[in-house]
Amino acid sequence: MIVDVIHPGRANVPKSELQEVVGGMHKADPKLTVLFGFRTKYGGGKSTGFCVIYDNEEAILKFEPKHRLIRQGLQEKKETSRKAMKEAKNKGKKIRGTGASVAKHKAKRAAGAD
Repeated sequence: MIVDVIHPGRANVPKSELQEVVGGMHKADPKLTVLFGFRTKYGGGKSTGFCVIYDNEEAILKFEPKHRLIRQGLQEKKETSRKAMKEAKNKGKKIRGTGASVAKHKAKRAAGAD
């Protein structure tokens, strides 16, 4: 759903605060309320964004993208070095044909092991 927030005198409103309010309005758990894509209107005082409310934690883990799960604190961010990612990418570019997907998988696992 689309959420319009009117906040005169404030620069913007924290998502954690909005989760509580929107969750309360719809009788839902604030942890299962996901807010994203907020933009403040020119001149301030009003913001518009999106909200998704899930029935249970299983549904949120199934349908939400990983980056939003990390922001919610439901998943841990996997730290990989920039160099390891680039090496895996370039190793995958060197293999052609049917073995490409296997080689990319192996390169990805090798980068994760570092």
